[in-house]
This record gives sequence, structure tokens and C-alpha cells, in this order.
Amino acid sequence: MSTRITETARLRSLVLPARADAASAEDLRIYADVRNRSIRDVTGRDDDEMTAESLLPILRSTPNASKQQWFIVVDGELVGVAPLSILGDGDGRSAILIVSLLRRFWGRGIGSAVLPELEAVARDAGVERLLTWVPHPTPADTDVALASPTGFGAIPRDHHARFLLRHGYRLEQVERVSTLTWSDAVMQRLRDLRSDAAQRADGYRIVQWLLPTPMEHIRGYARMKEHMSTDVPDADLAMPAETWDADRVRRHDERYIQHGSTVLVTAAQHVGTGELCAYNELSIGPDPTATSHQEDTLVLSSHRGHRLGMLVKTAGLLRWREHHSGSPAVITYNAEENRPMLDINEAIGFTPISYEGAWKKELIQADSIVG
Repeated sequence: MSTRITETARLRSLVLPARADAASAEDLRIYADVRNRSIRDVTGRDDDEMTAESLLPILRSTPNASKQQWFIVVDGELVGVAPLSILGDGDGRSAILIVSLLRRFWGRGIGSAVLPELEAVARDAGVERLLTWVPHPTPADTDVALASPTGFGAIPRDHHARFLLRHGYRLEQVERVSTLTWSDAVMQRLRDLRSDAAQRADGYRIVQWLLPTPMEHIRGYARMKEHMSTDVPDADLAMPAETWDADRVRRHDERYIQHGSTVLVTAAQHVGTGELCAYNELSIGPDPTATSHQEDTLVLSSHRGHRLGMLVKTAGLLRWREHHSGSPAVITYNAEENRPMLDINEAIGFTPISYEGAWKKELIQADSIVG
């Protein structure tokens, strides 16, 4: 499908190939390249770059998300990408939409032409709420900062902020991007913090596994993943609560395996009951010299106050370093109001390097205002 949006620009659907190495996969390889360059244009970093092989499983629809992707084409050149993911949880009323343009095409009205077209696609599919996460790497100047309505964090009124505000999006939350660079001092600090946390976590033990999740841990992992969607600070994003079962865990695991990632799960298990009650995830893609990612970390509310967050993070990072010594750093994302997790990260040695804004647009409310 191709749709003309200006005299020189059009939207063209990306048709996913069966395999990334198929003869028909050239568009996918170009999509991955444009995606990576557009992210690098904003952040100046390469830690979120993905190959076509790694990206393909993420772009496919699943029972939990209906996905579509478009190229933004100007005078025959592929200059941007736009993925839309309609979330199955919450009856498809929420979707994540991203519009990424190469920097040299900013300021030409292309994004303003693309966005209404894709919002219409989402609206026609029954979506009521659009969400997007946008990097804002430059520190916010206090004179022109846009403060998070949570009261924690701010972003600059940069190109992306002005664009989203102009199109009816509201900043709901600020996320801190932090990194941990490995050193002997960091390793010693991790050992000390782990020892202290283990002494305070009386009645708990650490269990660890690489994906795919072992049968004996699937139910407990599913329960913790389900709580991850409801227990972390959500501001007013209204992300739908997720339903997890064994099948969803297997699909989750297979997606990571298909795009060549290694994922270590470190969990705290209550000795008396066998319940998994806290977990941390660390991942890396096919390149062993790339930056690692610290993903989910959660302590179930009924088990808080035992230093389990510190225990699973330090235990995970210590094992990770043993097996992934070629990875120079670990990157992680946390809501600015999530002070318990930020306290842990700061004690470990994570330092902030950037910020992201979490933005929302209510499509039904926008229609009523226009009408």
C-alpha cells in the first residue's frame, strides 16, 4: 500500500519477508538501516541499533499486539519509518506509534503530514489512546523545560517536544536513561552490595536461568511479568494490564531467541513457599561487544522491604559480567518517580546519560475537541 501525503512524500507499507536473508528482504534491510540512523541522529548512540535479522521477529504481529510498519518516502528516497503496534491487552484500545525521520528531513512538514494518516489508521482499528516514547537527550534548561506532570523530571522543549505538543500529545512521564560502565571498582561494589542484601534477605534464595524459561519457573515468571504491567509507576499513561500465562511466556522467550538475544533472568525465591517474588532481566543481542540492557526489575509488593531489588540486580550483574566480559556497559531505563529503583541503580554505579519523554494522545477526546 502506498499513500501520497504531500507533493513529494508518500507512505509505503513494509511487507515483511519470511526470513531476513530471503531475496525479498531488501526492504527490511533498508528499514532497519533507516531506523538505526534516525535513532542515532537524535541520541548520538548506537545501543538501540538492530540488524534486519534481529528486527524481523519484533516487527511481526503476535496474539498480544497487531503490528504494521511504513516507510516514509520523499522523491523516491526512504527517509523515515513509522511502526504502529496495537496492544491486544485492554481490548485493543491502546497503541504505540512512532514516527522517525532522518534529521536532514526535519522541518519540512513531512512528520505533520504523516502523523494524521497513521492516527486515522489507528482510529479506524478502534484505538482510543496513542502512546509514544521519544528521546530528549539534551538536558532541560530550567527556563524552557517542560516538567513532567508527575512532579519528577523534565525535558527540553526541543524539536520533538514542540512537534508532539503541536499535534495534541501530552507529556505524561519522564524516564531516565542510565549506564553502568564496567571497572574493578564496580565489581567490588557489586560484591559488597550483594553480600549486604543477601544478609538482609533472610528466607530467600537466588535462582537464575537463561531463556527459554525452564518449566518449573514458567508459572512464577508469568505472574511476575503480569505484575510488571500494573505495579511499576505508570503516571497517567493508562497502559493496559497484561495477562500472562505459560503460552505468553513461551512466545516472549521465543521472540528473544529468534532475534539472537541472550537473556538472563535472576529471581528471588521464597524458601518457605517456593514462590518467585522478585526478578531482574539482562540481555544482549548477537554482538558480544555491544552494550547490554537491563530490562525488567520488579519486587512483588507482598515481599518488599527485604532488599530483594538490590539482591536480584547485583546477583544478575555479577553473573552477567562473568559470561559477557566483552560488553563494555549496561544501559537501563527508569521512570523519574521510581525512586526505589533509582536508589538501587545509583548505589550500584549507574549514571544518567539521557532522558525520554512518554507521551499520550486521547483520540476520542481529540475528536470531541475538534467537533
